[in-house]
Amino acid sequence: MTSPVALDPELETDAEPVKGEQKLEGRSPGQLMWQRFKRDRTGVICAVVVILYFVVSLAAPLLVKLSGTDPYTLYGQDPTYADKPILDQFGLPLGYFGGVSGDHWFGVEPQYGRDLFAMLVYGMRTSLFMALGVTVLLMVTGVIIGLIGGYFGGRTDYWIGRVTDFFLSFPQQLFFIAFMPVVTAFFVDPREETPTYFRALAMLIVLWLLGWMSMARLVRSTVLSLREREFVEAAKVSGASPARIVRKEILPNVVTPILVQFTFQLPSTILTIAFLSFAGVGFVEPTPDWGRLFAAAANYTEQDPAFLFFPGLALVIFVLAFNLLGDSVRDAFDPKSGR
Repeated sequence: MTSPVALDPELETDAEPVKGEQKLEGRSPGQLMWQRFKRDRTGVICAVVVILYFVVSLAAPLLVKLSGTDPYTLYGQDPTYADKPILDQFGLPLGYFGGVSGDHWFGVEPQYGRDLFAMLVYGMRTSLFMALGVTVLLMVTGVIIGLIGGYFGGRTDYWIGRVTDFFLSFPQQLFFIAFMPVVTAFFVDPREETPTYFRALAMLIVLWLLGWMSMARLVRSTVLSLREREFVEAAKVSGASPARIVRKEILPNVVTPILVQFTFQLPSTILTIAFLSFAGVGFVEPTPDWGRLFAAAANYTEQDPAFLFFPGLALVIFVLAFNLLGDSVRDAFDPKSGR
């Protein structure tokens, strides 16, 4: 009498009796990954938080309309709102916690009286979608360069490596501050105001030029270990072209590190964009932006510390949730790396 064989829960199958026999239906790696991810409560909660941030950003015009405010009106100086004073004689918000009220849900900005809730949701909209575009561009560039260098090797890999080392030699933070004014001044007359769309384009170019290297190195190292594997050698023997081997055999096996790196790169890009605006070389008045809110809060902290509370709390929650989500995605793809 044979003893029953215990099945690995990760290789769990669906059993369906068919004419006295069992029909076993296996699960794909993607299905197994999804099952492991659903069992991680931290990952699921963080995914919901991240999705909520993007929903709020998309719905910013609707939310601001519901609040009855906008991020540009100077409610403390506009004569239209003189019957509802929100600032005292020193320019500080009236009321508690920075002027929180039914009309201004998160309070108002000192000196000008702009609505903080409207500024925050529009600032999230600007920062999140700018960071999403930059991160996607970084990922695509890094993956392409890493695949080429890792698969072909030799002189191709050598020169790609030297170019990567060259870009890594730049001190990124200092180069951002120094290069952004040069880019804008090269295309826009200094006597004219730089359009917001051009500032966004200049930031995208600078962040792209100095941000693709880590992704390229990660993909290259993974491809170097994959190109000697049996299934790749078998594809070569069968006469498959290099493009087909890269597309069909290698690329599916580097999806995991790409997704994990994406979950860590996006919050990092948001912080970099906020830093540029805080330093005065990113988005400027009157464009709402997370970094600009922190720059303004630095001037108001002594008189109105509450102005920093909501933008700071929102940024901390988002970055923390996205980093924890990255850990959960990594563990779902590779359970052996579990914490």
